[in-house]
Order: sequence, then C-alpha cells, then structure tokens
Amino acid sequence: MTDPAGTSHTVAEGESLASIAKTNGYLWKTLWDDGRNAELRAARRNPNQLLRGDVLFLPAKGRKDIAKPVDARHRFKRRGEPTRLKLQLLDMGEPRKQVAYTLTFGDEVVHGTTDGDGRIDQPIPGETRTATLRLGDAESYEVAIGELDPVEEVTGVQHRLRNLGFDCAGEDGEVGPGTRAALQRFQRANGLEATGDADDATRAKLSELHV
Repeated sequence: MTDPAGTSHTVAEGESLASIAKTNGYLWKTLWDDGRNAELRAARRNPNQLLRGDVLFLPAKGRKDIAKPVDARHRFKRRGEPTRLKLQLLDMGEPRKQVAYTLTFGDEVVHGTTDGDGRIDQPIPGETRTATLRLGDAESYEVAIGELDPVEEVTGVQHRLRNLGFDCAGEDGEVGPGTRAALQRFQRANGLEATGDADDATRAKLSELHV
C-alpha cells in the first residue's frame, strides 16, 4: 500500500527492523520513531522483535545537499551502521567466560573471546540474516538473526525456552505437554511458581534472561 507520504511494508519471515532499514535506505531509528509506527511500537516495544505479518510504515525520503570543494577528497560516514549482534553463552546458567570463538557471516570471519559475562558483541551489516558461531573444534551453531518472535507470542516463549536449554519437545506455535513441561522446569530453576503457564512473571523472566 502506498500514499504520498510513504509506503507500508509487511514484515516477512526472517526480516528485522535493521534489515528492512538497510535494504530500503533508512536509519532503523527513523522508521521506529515515525509517528505512523506508533501502534507497532506499542504492540512490540522492542524494535529487534518484529513478527511476520507486522506492518511497518516507510516514510518518504527527503534529499540532503552538502557543499564541498571539488578539488579534494571527502569521506562520508553513513549513520546507523553497523548493527550489532549480541549473544551470551551460558552453561547450566553460568557464563562461559573467556571462550575463544569464530563468527562467520557472509564473507566475513571474525575471531574473538567472550567477556567475563560470557557475552559476544559484534558489529554486523544490517542486512545480515544468518551467522555461524564456532567454539573450538567441537561446537558449531547456526544463528538466525531477526527470527526471534516477541515474548508476547507463543513462538517467542518457545524460542527463548529452547535457546536457554529448556526443550519444548519440538512444539512450535502451539502449547502442548512439551511446552508446559519446559515452562515448569524454567519456572522452578528461576524461583517462580511452577504452573506450566506463560504468565506475566514468566514472560518477564524470559525477557530478562534472553534479551
């Protein structure tokens, strides 16, 4: 859908605000702060957790002219780049400190070491959708970027449980015995009432532990 002031974009599977902004030539904050996206902001709250089918308004772009002398070289830096991939590695709830890793995305290969909290904070291009994380010779993980659903959604709860080590027995989108059992294990591990329901306290704890 279009109007004189811009275009509406329907979020597809695997898209993130950063990838949509980069592909269409915006700063992600320009899109997120636009008044016509107020309803989406209220529903999602976190710009990194859009859901397939969400509608994002893309405002019309203006033009900016900058006067520079012709007989010289000039460097221009694009604001809002790069996006950052932030991960935390845990083992039985404890940070995996000072672990050497290799992160591969596109043609880039980055070597590093987790910090004292087991965290990785790596700049990546905004359009990046997948990365491979290798820890030593034995561990390799595929990281899907932009596919974490909001915690308000059943899939968002299940994805966070799975990433934190609480298996939902393959359930995805529907709450069955596997998800309820995973919720109970998570709740017991975090001092919550083990109801097996994704109540407000459980969702808040999931959000706290899985940004």
